Amino acid sequence: MLVLVFVVSGAVIWFAGIQLSKSTDRLDKRLHLGSALGGLILLAIATNLPEIAITVTAAASGAVGIAVGNILGGIAIQTVVIAVLDRFGKREKGAPPLTYRAASLTLVVEALTVVAILALVVAGTQLPKTLDLFRVTPQALLIVAAWVLGLLLVRQAGRHLPWDRDGAAPDAGPPKQAPQTGERKQQHSLAATVGIFLGAAGATLVAGFFLEQSGDAASSQIGLSGILFGATVLALATSLPEISTGLQSMRQGDESLAISDIFGGNAFLPVLFLIAGLISGQAVLPQAGSADIYLTAIAALLTAVYAFGLLFRPKRRVLGMGIDSIAVVILYLIGIGGLFAISR
Repeated sequence: MLVLVFVVSGAVIWFAGIQLSKSTDRLDKRLHLGSALGGLILLAIATNLPEIAITVTAAASGAVGIAVGNILGGIAIQTVVIAVLDRFGKREKGAPPLTYRAASLTLVVEALTVVAILALVVAGTQLPKTLDLFRVTPQALLIVAAWVLGLLLVRQAGRHLPWDRDGAAPDAGPPKQAPQTGERKQQHSLAATVGIFLGAAGATLVAGFFLEQSGDAASSQIGLSGILFGATVLALATSLPEISTGLQSMRQGDESLAISDIFGGNAFLPVLFLIAGLISGQAVLPQAGSADIYLTAIAALLTAVYAFGLLFRPKRRVLGMGIDSIAVVILYLIGIGGLFAISR
C-alpha cells in the first residue's frame, strides 16, 4: 500500500509538473518576466511546494531537525537533476549539451546567488541557538535578503548584461517554437493560465505531502536511516517536479527555463528557515548536523561546476551528457559515499 501511494503521488506530481511548465511559459510571456526570472520565482516556488509542506509540518510538530534536513538535503540532488535533463531532455542526434544550448549569463548570476546563499547557510549553522529576536534569527534574515537581492540582480542581468540575442546561443538558429497544433492553437486568457498554474501547484503540494509520508514509512520498514533516506530517496522523490517541468521546458525549446527552475528552487529553499523558525519558535539553522553542513558544501560545489559549464559552454558529450554534467554526477556519487561514512 505504501508503494502504491508513493507511485501514485509521483505520477500526480509528474503530470502537474508538465502543466506548471506550460503555464509558467505563458505567464512569462504575458507578464514579460523572461525565462530566467520566471523560473527563479514562479516555477521554482511551485515545484518546491512538497518541501514547503514538509518543512511547515516538521516545524509545527517541533521536529526542527527534519525541517533542516529536508531543506538542505534536497539542494544537492536537485542540482544533479540538471544532469538528468542533459542526458534525457534532448533526443536529437548530435545535439550539444544543455549548458551549451542555454547560453545565458543570467543563469550564471543565478548560480552565484545559490552559492552565496549556501555560504550564508554554513555560516549561520555556527551561530548560537540563543541569538534570536521575536523568533527571528539574523542568519535567516540575511538569507532572505540575499534571495531578494539575487532576484533583483537576475532581473538586472536580463536587461543589461551584454550577451548576443538575449540569451540564445550566439551561433545557434532562432529559438525553437513549439508546433502550433491542438491545444497550442488556443489562446489562453490570463485568468485561465493562472487557474491552471494554481491547480497544478495545489496538486503538487498535496501529492508531495503523501509522497513524503509514504516514503518515510517505507524507509523505516526497510531500516534506512533518516539522514540517508532524506538525502537519497526522499530528495529524489521531491525532485520529481523539477525533472518533469525541466523535461517539458526543453520540449518547448526553453533550456534556460529548465536550468533556472533548478537554480531558483535551490536559492529559495533556504528562505524556508525563516518560516520554520517563526513556526517552531526556535533557532533552526544552529541545529543543523554535520551531515547537513556536508550536503550544503556538496551542493555549492555542484552549483559552481555548472556555473563554469555555462561560462565555457562545452560542446563535447560523454555518455550522452556534457563534461560538466559528468563531473557533477561523479562528485555527487563521491559525496554520497562520504555521507555513508558520516552517518555511521
